[in-house]
Amino acid sequence: MSSLRRENRDYVSLHECYVDDKVSKAAWLNRSNIIFAGQDKWSLDPRVDLVTKGQLEYSLRIQKVDVFDEGPYICSIQTKQQSKTSQVYLIVQVPANIYKVTEDLTVNEGANVTLSCLASGRPDPAINWRLLNPSAEPLDGEEYLDITGIMRNQAGRYECKASNDVATPDVKYVNVVVNYPPTIKKTQSSETPVGRMGTLQCDATAVPTPEFEWYRDEKRLSNAQGVNIQIIGTNTILMVANVTEEDYGNYTCVASNRLGVQNASVFLYRPGTGRDINGSAPVSQSLWLLLACFACLFFKC
Repeated sequence: MSSLRRENRDYVSLHECYVDDKVSKAAWLNRSNIIFAGQDKWSLDPRVDLVTKGQLEYSLRIQKVDVFDEGPYICSIQTKQQSKTSQVYLIVQVPANIYKVTEDLTVNEGANVTLSCLASGRPDPAINWRLLNPSAEPLDGEEYLDITGIMRNQAGRYECKASNDVATPDVKYVNVVVNYPPTIKKTQSSETPVGRMGTLQCDATAVPTPEFEWYRDEKRLSNAQGVNIQIIGTNTILMVANVTEEDYGNYTCVASNRLGVQNASVFLYRPGTGRDINGSAPVSQSLWLLLACFACLFFKC
C-alpha cells in the first residue's frame, strides 16, 4: 500500500490503476463503497470523476479535497485469469490556521496575564510566542502563554506563530499595554539672574500618561499667576519671566495618574549660591552627607 499526501486545495488524482486489453472489469472503491464500476459512477459526490488518458489509464480524481476524503482507496481489476487490487492511502494535510487569539489588552503592572493562541491544521501545528522588542527572543509557551507579575518592560506586541510545514505559517499579534504609576526620572533646576527668564523642567514616565502640577510652597501655580506652564507628553516646563528676588526658592513638580503620585523638588536660585542645577535629589543627598560627617566628628564615631 502506498500513501499519497495532498493539501486540501483544488484536486487530487489517484494514479494507481492501469489497464490493458486483457482487463474485463475495473472499479474504484473507498472503504468497501463502490465509487466507479467501469465507466459507471456509483458515488453521488459531484467532486469525484474518472480520468482516462488513452486506453491504459484508469485514475480517480477528487476535486476540492477535504479531510473527510482521507483514507484507503482501492482499484480493483478483473481479468479472465485473476483479479488484482491496488491500494493507495490518501493523507490530507491542512495548513496551520489560527482561529482564536487573545484580543489586545491593558493590564496593571504586577498582574498575572495569560495570552491564548488556538490553531488547527493537519498535522497539528506547533505554536511559538515572541515579544517583538529589539531582541524578539522566543518565549516559553504554546497554546497559552502565562506571564506572572507582568512588568512594564514586558509591554509591547506579542507574536503568535502556528506552523506545521504544510504551507506558510499563520501569524497573529496581541498588543499588551502595562499601566504603572509615575516615576520622575529627571528634573532640571535653573540658575537665573534677576530680570532674566528662569526655566524649570520635570520629566516623568508613566502609563497612562501622567498629569502634572507645579507648587511653590503649598500653593498650586497656574498660568494666571505670572508663570507659564507647558506640558508635552511626559515632560513639563515651568517658565518664570523676569525673575525677582521673591521668585527664588523651592518649587515642587507633581506627576500623577490613577495608579499613583510622585513629586520632586526643583530649585530656582540666584547665581553663585551653589545649588546643583540638575535637581534637588543630589543637593539633598549632599546636605545629609555633610550633616552626617559633622555629627560623626562631633561624637567621635
